[in-house]
Amino acid sequence: MSEMITADLVDLDLSADTKEAAARALAERMAALGRVTDLDGFLADVAAREAQMPTGLDGGIGIPHCRSEHVTEPTLAFGRKAAGIDFGAPDGPADLIFLIAAPAGADDAHLTILSALARQLTNTAFTAALRAVDDTETAAALIRGDRTPASADVPADAGNAERPEGSGATEAGAADAVASAEDTAVSGTAPVPSAGVEDGSDPVPGTTAAPDGRPFRVVAVTSCPTGIAHTYMAAESLENAGREAGIELVVETQGSAGFTRLDPAVIAAADGVILAHDVPVREKERFAGKPTVDVGVKAGINRPAELVAEVREKAARGEVTAGSAPGSAAGSASGTPVERTGGTGDGYGTRLRTWLMSGVSYMVPFVAAGGLLIALGFAIGGWQVNKAPSVMDHFVWTQADSWGALLFQIGGVAFNFLIPVLAGYIAYGMADRPGLVPGFVGGSIALTINAGFLGGLAAGLIAGGVVMAIQKVRIPAAVRGIMPVVVIPLISSAVVGFLMFVVIGKPIASAQKGMTDWLNGLTGANAVLLGALLGLMMCFDLGGPVNKVAYTFATAGIAVANPGDSAMKIMAAVMAAGMVPPLAMALATTVRARLFTPTERENGKAAWVLGASFITEGAIPFAAADPLRVIPSAMAGGAVTGALSMTFGATLRAPHGGIFVVPLIGNPFLYLIAVAAGVGVTTALVVVLKGLRQRSPSGAGAESTGTGAVSPAGSKEPVAA
Repeated sequence: MSEMITADLVDLDLSADTKEAAARALAERMAALGRVTDLDGFLADVAAREAQMPTGLDGGIGIPHCRSEHVTEPTLAFGRKAAGIDFGAPDGPADLIFLIAAPAGADDAHLTILSALARQLTNTAFTAALRAVDDTETAAALIRGDRTPASADVPADAGNAERPEGSGATEAGAADAVASAEDTAVSGTAPVPSAGVEDGSDPVPGTTAAPDGRPFRVVAVTSCPTGIAHTYMAAESLENAGREAGIELVVETQGSAGFTRLDPAVIAAADGVILAHDVPVREKERFAGKPTVDVGVKAGINRPAELVAEVREKAARGEVTAGSAPGSAAGSASGTPVERTGGTGDGYGTRLRTWLMSGVSYMVPFVAAGGLLIALGFAIGGWQVNKAPSVMDHFVWTQADSWGALLFQIGGVAFNFLIPVLAGYIAYGMADRPGLVPGFVGGSIALTINAGFLGGLAAGLIAGGVVMAIQKVRIPAAVRGIMPVVVIPLISSAVVGFLMFVVIGKPIASAQKGMTDWLNGLTGANAVLLGALLGLMMCFDLGGPVNKVAYTFATAGIAVANPGDSAMKIMAAVMAAGMVPPLAMALATTVRARLFTPTERENGKAAWVLGASFITEGAIPFAAADPLRVIPSAMAGGAVTGALSMTFGATLRAPHGGIFVVPLIGNPFLYLIAVAAGVGVTTALVVVLKGLRQRSPSGAGAESTGTGAVSPAGSKEPVAA
């Protein structure tokens, strides 16, 4: 078994200026040693991981990493860039870059070593030594753990090694940390005070006592999408913060090498819980009934002391949080990660959007299934199928009308769940499992009183708010066990039901009817302008928040058993506009291939399928490489398509599907013309603007202004002649 890092995998003077170029430079070293079999394929995996969450960390560190089938053995490459490279860290650019490559089926022993390195990156003496080292052999030995900072012959003032300008972290105190570095070399980690079980012993010296005189105890879970770096760095940061705060803190790392469950006795003895994760916590229900802080994994790395202080404050108030719904370990039923409440550091607007999108993300599969079934029912049974009697009593196997009626009625049943699911999971996003019951009750009431989509939004927010308020009330320890399953659902359902039936239900129902009447009354220029606006929104951020607002507006209109023509026209315009950007980029890379990098041309082939399937995100690699040309062009084409779709009166009952649901579209031929027109506009603008850049003598190299041709796979390649 070869060493994971050697001198050949170290570059102490990176020439790269972007994170993509840095990843390519280090990956080329891996490929030269035969550890990466497909350079571009591996870099595409790195870019995909980077797209999930920036890998820059406070302290001038960048850790691009991924698991890839193109990696033959776990490998680490290290690069240093004095000027720094932006990896998305809040405190500025990174001058220490670690590219971590793990095979898709890496063994636990190798992953354990990688995780130990990730922990070591939180050690200021270690990073200071890497900034000061002047030969690749010593750097590789430091990273492997063969040498410690104290024995690496680095200058005494290594802790003050130069950092890239704009980085706010400091290396002060590195000298004091050398002893700790020797104890926590890559081969192992420092011991943490054991949480143990209550045995009546005196608190550990220096720890902060709980109200009953024993040490204050916290259990934590850390996890990230790849499970290699952030998971273990967050664990190390939290453990260090626990020591500094004088408390007992034990971490369960749910990483790529699997995880060892905390002893149930340790969890039972804990006074609080910290969950720092970007993927659902496995078996989260184990922590039910404890004061809990739930944040992203980077918060565990960057502000562990704040999290420790926050969980202690929640414990002092007696505030508890229930465990997750069954099955959350694997995400939602559709395979999508479960939405969570925003971190405590998020603003109210960010948290509100997260709560709303939690409900919408669970509602959309019902919209898709119900809408497609209803559309198929109309296609098979004709436009009178909605008047057919119940198929329980009038189903004939050999008649198409009966099959159409069956599909229509199944779709109608699915649609009846839309508002309750929306409200229930908004409340779930706010208050976890206790929010589900009042949320579903409030959503069902909204359906009963015809308050519609607006009623579901209001019911979900009210239910979540009521549960959160109840959770803040101090309660005796003896009652906490029945709070999530009896007391909270009972009180919150009664409060939400009263408010929806008696106080706000009728005004919301009136507002919903007014909005529906307004949409149905849109004709002529107003409808065209609305189509253009929705087209602009769909193409502005290519699947981001603005795009989701437009899509949610459209799906809300058809989320009823019998939507009006205006609502179906809006849905058609939104889907048509969303198809434009990827199809246009696919066409542009075909007709003017010389304007694009080889990697972009490869992405263009995939964009044909993505665009045809109404996956707007297929244009993101092109927009990321050249936003100032691609995004305005996409918006122009989207506006044209949206306006034309509304002008032609195209309708759509299904919320998704792209060209595969064209048979279910009203005026399908004109609808396709609208899509083609927008694609043509966007393609022409992209080609013209990129052509002007090539002819401009100052166009090359202006990456900071969006003119650099950066490949999404991680390379900055020259534009083909």
